[in-house]
Amino acid sequence: MTKAMEECDAVVIGAGFSGIYMLYKLTQQGLRCRLFEAGDGPGGAWYWNRYPGARCDSESYFYCFSFSQEVLDEWTWSERFPAQPEIEAYLNFVSDRLDLRKHMTFGARVTGATWDEDALRWTVETNTSDAVRARYVVTAIGGLTSTASNLPNIPGIEDFKGDWYHTGHWPKDGVDFAGNRVGILGTGSTGIQAIPEIAKTAAHLTVFQRTPAYIMPAKNHPLSAEYNADIKARYPAIWAKAKAHFGGQPYDPPAYVFDDLDIEEATRLQEQYWNEGGLRVAQVFKDAYTNPQAREFIEDFFRKKVRSIVKDPVKAEILEPKGYPFGAKRIALDSQFYETFNLPHVDVVNVKKTPITTITAEGIRVGETDYPLDVIVFATGYDAVTGPFRAMNIVGRGGMKLADRLDDGPRAYLGMSFHGFPNLLAISGPCNPALSTNVPVSIEHDVEWISDAIEYCEKQGIKTIEPTAEAEDAWTDETQSKLEGSLLEQADSWHIGANVPGKPRRLLLWLGGMIAFRKRCDEVTDAGYSGFILTR
Repeated sequence: MTKAMEECDAVVIGAGFSGIYMLYKLTQQGLRCRLFEAGDGPGGAWYWNRYPGARCDSESYFYCFSFSQEVLDEWTWSERFPAQPEIEAYLNFVSDRLDLRKHMTFGARVTGATWDEDALRWTVETNTSDAVRARYVVTAIGGLTSTASNLPNIPGIEDFKGDWYHTGHWPKDGVDFAGNRVGILGTGSTGIQAIPEIAKTAAHLTVFQRTPAYIMPAKNHPLSAEYNADIKARYPAIWAKAKAHFGGQPYDPPAYVFDDLDIEEATRLQEQYWNEGGLRVAQVFKDAYTNPQAREFIEDFFRKKVRSIVKDPVKAEILEPKGYPFGAKRIALDSQFYETFNLPHVDVVNVKKTPITTITAEGIRVGETDYPLDVIVFATGYDAVTGPFRAMNIVGRGGMKLADRLDDGPRAYLGMSFHGFPNLLAISGPCNPALSTNVPVSIEHDVEWISDAIEYCEKQGIKTIEPTAEAEDAWTDETQSKLEGSLLEQADSWHIGANVPGKPRRLLLWLGGMIAFRKRCDEVTDAGYSGFILTR
């Protein structure tokens, strides 16, 4: 039976922050749009990441949209760092407040998009729906998504008799750990959030850690009515500050040079920031990432904190961050993470020193030691940034597959477009700064840039917009140039694809910061979309 072919102007893939705002902008321009979302409601990453303890590590008052005054006025956050259910509820609220659901199709995972050179249209197919044909396709799939979960290739997983879960595919009705011996692999941001929660009910929890993280306390707390009223009154200034900040955050830049301070004063300031909580640990010293003495001081500060909290010196030694410089991997936030290891039923195993040998029917074997388990949790992250694109069968001009183009690492012009794929635009794509910044601020920039580009094409009678090979190559090369000699080069992290065996060791993110990125994108548009082929 032949599929019905719906015709529309634009297809948006994904209903997280990116997709919701993109859909709003394009429908406001009068375009006929269809949004596809694999989940059964809005949320994106915050729909899928339901693992225990899932929480944002940006403060709620700026981890949200700035474009709608009505949304800012009507939504009130309950906590300093919102948990997954509240963020999912927020994105549902925004979708309803802006009347966007009528354009959304849920439970529909995009399985392919193919460019028709004669018709100048994309044909988009999902696992459930009829095909849709559109002039534009905008990917709003994020860089850390469930479609590209990273399950480590450990032999024997098929033999395990218990239950196992990946944090990116958590059951909607949760998991009952009561009375179970639980093992969790991974102490990145996800594991750090999940471990204290799982420990509350598990009979025994064994943490298998390869690389300890630099961790700041969240110091999370409920928000008072007075606090929220003050924030809402100051939002114009808050957003202006965030959009003029290197990382898209409404914070003042670091005020001190490390060498200008004596150790007592440096320690006092570092202690002050620790007690305030949040991710502002690198906001103390201007030269935190460039001065080896400053980094050594900060690293020692963190290790002393671990030893002061974790009572067992053997556990503390395993949990102390070391083996790579401060700033080379993502800094995480915790809520009682270190304190959890003071519980008698929580252990940590150093699998960097002695790697996991196999998963057995009864649990996990490390070297020659067996750890009996009833449940295994993989908090092992994602095939970041390029993985979500490689999971979709996107076919451009001449049968070119985007997955093949990304085999050797990330490539895109401005992190938003691909040579050989006309009218395919990406929010927070490869070689984009998004995941190194406050993500909603970066998303809003990309959405607005893309919607302006589409509006320009529509008004100018331009049928296709596509970057030149030269522009894409130059942007890709510039992205990679930031890796050589940088701190990121000194650690195995998802930022350079090191968490996925066989993935090219390439920098996935453009690290020039939001201010420079905005300027570069503005220069492109001011020059009549330089670097793009515009076909009338």
